This record gives sequence, structure tokens and C-alpha cells, in this order.
Amino acid sequence: MKNYKFILSGGGTGGHIYPAIAIADALKAKYPQAEFLFVGSQDRMEMEKVPKAGYEIKGLWIAGLQRKLTWSNLMFPFKLISSLFKSAGIIRKFKPDVVIGTGGFASGPLLEMATRYKVPALIQEQNSYAGITNKLLAKKVQKICVAYDEMQRFFPQDKIVKTGNPVRQDLLAIDSLREQGIAKFNLKKDKKTLLVLGGSLGARAINKMLDRELQFILDQEVQIIWQSGQLYYEEYKKHNAVEDVQVLPYIDTMNLAYAAADIIISRAGAGSVSELMLVGKPVIFIPSPNVAEDHQTKNAEAIVSKNAAILLKEKETEQQFKPVFKTLVHDEAKQQLLGENIKKIALPQATQHIVNEVEKLLKQ
Repeated sequence: MKNYKFILSGGGTGGHIYPAIAIADALKAKYPQAEFLFVGSQDRMEMEKVPKAGYEIKGLWIAGLQRKLTWSNLMFPFKLISSLFKSAGIIRKFKPDVVIGTGGFASGPLLEMATRYKVPALIQEQNSYAGITNKLLAKKVQKICVAYDEMQRFFPQDKIVKTGNPVRQDLLAIDSLREQGIAKFNLKKDKKTLLVLGGSLGARAINKMLDRELQFILDQEVQIIWQSGQLYYEEYKKHNAVEDVQVLPYIDTMNLAYAAADIIISRAGAGSVSELMLVGKPVIFIPSPNVAEDHQTKNAEAIVSKNAAILLKEKETEQQFKPVFKTLVHDEAKQQLLGENIKKIALPQATQHIVNEVEKLLKQ
């Protein structure tokens, strides 16, 4: 068997980094002798996360454009030229068999140069609204793996393969972990459990809403697991003194938290949405409005259009949260319907499907 070489590029956020690591892990399981190299932005979180996952990474001097005139924006053309030259050197030296991009600005120069050197290339788009980097690369790569329908709005139809987003496989077995989850979080079996997620760093608006509506939620005979995020834990940990409330900076056993939950409130990043499809619980999405192209709202809308979740916009939470939550928590049939519908659209074998597409490129 040939000793294959793969370059994976993507970063800036966990939504781009973790899918790339999941794809690399799956390729490594398939080709144990393969060599892997990651390429990211030199000052972003991938420079820490990728080595922790056991892979080498090289950084490019690249960053996204800001919405207002800044020194960083004025430097962008120089950063882009620098990154293109460095990417060319990486491609020539490493000689990859396939390059894989998972979005984020670092993947742009790397895949641009890979396609110029005729290296087979694949991109993976996590969101229902394509990112600018992937839209620019679409005409040059051989294959585009997506997680949502109707992506021909952004990409050539003949290159699209609907694979889903890579997610943790331990979520496939959560139905059997409910008792373990209840024990782990010391929950009461006679009460419904609300799990609130704002991402590892936290979501200010969701935290403020929960702080404001805490007593109302408890009055519905609901207990709460509240992941506040590291940034906000000090501000909200005081609520741990309240019965039936657990405020945690971060949850390291997410499979058990999902298993114990009856209702979930979450942001609508691509990774979170893909996980929640597998989990199959009723979800209220409160998308962040502060992301590129408002893609979280579009991710949530794609699920809501299939009657598989509830969408509550951040600006509507003060007026709408109480009636929306109260209706859902007291409507068992609605909870069951949402849980069943969101699970129907899950793509649990996404990582393997992406690996299959990579294998096709290796054979070309």
C-alpha cells in the first residue's frame, strides 16, 4: 500500500478545526502509515488544538477582513501574498496526494496553491450558508462535501456530495446512557431537565436570558444544567446555591449531559446542530447574530423548516422566551415530534462518507 500524504487546512474556530481532526483520525485509521500535515492561521486556536490531537501544523500569516477599516485590513493583501508563497512551499516540500479544506481563511491560500499544482482537493462545508473561502474555492476543487440540502445555490451541482458533518461517535449510544447521565449530574428523576449550551466560551445573550428567567424556568418544575462558558462562569456561579440549578464553566462529558436532558437550548453553529441531530431531543435554537453571513440563523432555519426544532432569535428572547418555553415544556407530544424529526435528518456516518470521497480522489 502506498504511503499516502494528506494536508488538511481549516481553522479560526472549533467549527472548522474539529471536523478536520475527525477526518484526519478516520483517514489514519484507514491508512496507518499515512503522513499528515495541518495548515492553519499562525495566531489562531488551531495552533494549540491540532498538536494536542497529535498532528503537526504549520501556520500562515493570514486573517479575515474586518467589517470596518482597520490596520489589519490594510495589511490583508500582504498577508495573502505571504500565505500564497508559503503555501506553495509547503505543497512542493510535502507533496500531498490529497488536500482537504474545512473552511476558515487559512484554507484559502493552501487550497488555491494545491489546485495550481494539480493536487486533488476536497472541501467540506459545515453550514447551510457557505463561507466565503469555500465559495471562492468551489470552481477549483474536485469534490465538495456538504451537510445541508439546496447547496447548489453556492457550489457546482456536479461536485456536491451530501455527507453531513463529522461528529463524535459516542453520541450514537446516548439512549442507553440516561440513567448514567442522571447519576452523573445528581438529577431528580421526577423532574424534566433543561440543558443550556452556549459553546465552550459561552454565549452572553443566552446567559443573560437564563439569569433573568431562572425562577420562571424552575416554576415549570424543571431542573437546569447550565454551561455558562469559561468567560462567564465567575459571573453566574452564584446560582449554584439555588436548588435544581447547576452552573458549569464547561461540560467534559457531553454524551451524559445530552442523555440526561429532556429539552436543550443551544446556539446553532454547524457542529452543535450536527450533534443535536444525532441526540434527537427537542431543541430551542438561539443563533448568534454576530457571525459571518448570519449563518447560525440559516442553520437553524434549515432544521426548523422540517419541523424539527424551534428557532428563537436573540432579539426576541425578552418577549418570546416565556411563552415558547412554557408551551414546549408542558407539551409531551410536541417534544416527541421535534425529537423524532431532528433525528430523521441526522447523518451519523458523515466522517466515513467524507473518507470515501477522499479515497475516490486517491484513485483518480
